[in-house]
Amino acid sequence: MSAELQQLYQQIILDHAKARHGAGLAEVPAGAKSGESHQLNPTCGDEITLRAVLAASAGDSAAGADGGASVEGISWEGQGCSISMASASVLTDLAAGLPRDEIMALVDNFREVMRSRGTVEADEEVLGDAAAFSGVSRYPARVKCAMLAWVALEEALLAAN
Repeated sequence: MSAELQQLYQQIILDHAKARHGAGLAEVPAGAKSGESHQLNPTCGDEITLRAVLAASAGDSAAGADGGASVEGISWEGQGCSISMASASVLTDLAAGLPRDEIMALVDNFREVMRSRGTVEADEEVLGDAAAFSGVSRYPARVKCAMLAWVALEEALLAAN
């Protein structure tokens, strides 16, 4: 990774850590299907509570379990390092409006990059600004920080009712 790209990625992380998109748990609209997950990284104390609200699928007011339901909104509250808070912010922007299946695929893709210890390069076309966290994968102690919100969203979507 070039020095310029690395600097750009660091700036994306810093910007999202300061201006936290999706921060503050939003109320779930009456009758909406939603899921929530609380995650804690006991190693460093980072924690997040993430709420995902699903839009109803066509012809199904309860947004069936077919995976086709779109995520209408993501909100969260948490505390922790710049990496964990920026990751939650980037994820909020990236996942909003996408179908549940696509989000689960994004989570899997991000997880693969994070677990690679720097051997798998993030695809910006797929991960957007989340590719900025690819350098984190070389620091195993920080991977959990970057993954915290992603695991919370995955669990929230699985728990959605």
